[in-house]
Formats: sequence, structure tokens, C-alpha cells
Amino acid sequence: MDTNDRVAMVTGAGSGIGRAVALALLEEGYGVTLAGRRLAPLEETARMAGAASERALPMAADVSDPKSVDTLFAATKERFGRLDVLFNNAGVNVPSVPLDELTYEQWTSVVDANLTGVFLCTRAAFRLMRDQDPQGGRIINNGSISAHAPRPGSAPYTATKHAITGLTKSTALDGRPYDIACGQIDIGNAATEMTERMTQGVPQADGSVREEPTMDVTHVASAVVHMASLPLDANVQFMTVMATQMPFIGRG
Repeated sequence: MDTNDRVAMVTGAGSGIGRAVALALLEEGYGVTLAGRRLAPLEETARMAGAASERALPMAADVSDPKSVDTLFAATKERFGRLDVLFNNAGVNVPSVPLDELTYEQWTSVVDANLTGVFLCTRAAFRLMRDQDPQGGRIINNGSISAHAPRPGSAPYTATKHAITGLTKSTALDGRPYDIACGQIDIGNAATEMTERMTQGVPQADGSVREEPTMDVTHVASAVVHMASLPLDANVQFMTVMATQMPFIGRG
């Protein structure tokens, strides 16, 4: 299928990695649903696409709310008729905090967005991809290098990203009969609003606080576009894209 006939959805498309990926997909000719909590940043993402904005559908949605997710996918089907790629990117974090000081509200806020939200969007995409003609599609989950090695004080975020790896594998397995592929991209220190703190110093496993290098977020966008562009008989199951000099290999 030509990219000009393909449809993608990007959650968390109003900033950072989600915005960069959405713009890259629009540039490749995809129709793209831009999902996020606030409409104004999504509309700004669409404007940034220039002429390609006519293929963008900004939709305010809360991925942790089942009804909101159902409305999001129904609107996508009504506008574009199908869905070929879902990039599950929306997520949150809380400040680094000792495990014994972590509140229930902090824990649930991360789990609701990072895990339950990905499940709800995956479930809705799975149904749409299974029932459409031609059948099938691709789901790409934004994991994290925290799915492999945690940072200090990151229990909720790390736990959800480990869980995303399990959901990725289960979705890939359950999607086989329907030509639904699922892969995961684990990202380390892409330069976005969320990683600005890296330049001020980040807690390390040895108790120190050190500045960490970042990489241009467009490298992440290019990687996701590559994953999305593969035919459905090929899949990038897991990919890690990270700032080369960041302290990940050997962390701890």
C-alpha cells in the first residue's frame, strides 16, 4: 500500500517525540490522527506540517479513559476509513522519589497513562485492524531504555515500561492470525521538553548527579517511520535508539 493511502495515529502528538513522529509521518504522505489531552498543541502540530496539515486530524483524547479512546478511534475510522499504524507514545512520569515516599496517586497516574492507556489504544486498534479490508496493520509501542535498566527513584515509570514489553510481545503473538504486527522502540535521551533536565544533572546509580548527553529527536522520528514502512510480513520487534554517550550500557 502506498504511503499516500496509509493512515497512522500518534498519541501524545502535541509535543516532543509524538510531535516529531507525527510530522515525519505526514511528510511521508500518511493521513495522521493527532491525539493528546489538549487540542491546542495538536492543532499547532498540524500547522507545523504546512500543506500536509490537510491530512491531519487533531483529536483531544484521554488515553486512560475507555470512552474517550472509543471516540478517538471512531473519529479516525469516520475520517480515514481505516488505520494502518498506531504509535502508542502518550505517557507521563513523576519526579524522582524514594520508593517509600512514592504516593498512591503518583503511582496510579503513571500506570493509568503509560500502561492502561497503551492497552486501551492497542485494543481499539486491534479491533479496527482485524475488521478492516485489507486486514491488518502495525502497532508500535514507545518503550524506554528503562524497560532494561532503571534510573534511581523511577519505580512507577520503570514498572510500566517493563509491562509495555510484555504487552508488545502478547500483541505481536495475538495479532499473527490477522496480519497485525507489533514492535517496540526503546528511546534514550532524545532532546525534548521532557529531557531538558538532562543538561542540569540527573541522579545516577552511584548517588552522584551528572549531566547527560542527548540526541536530536528527529532520529527517533526516522526510526519510527522505518518501522512503520515495512511490509506486514516483516517486523522490527525491538529497537533501541539512544544518545551514544549516555550512561546506559553499564548503568548500575
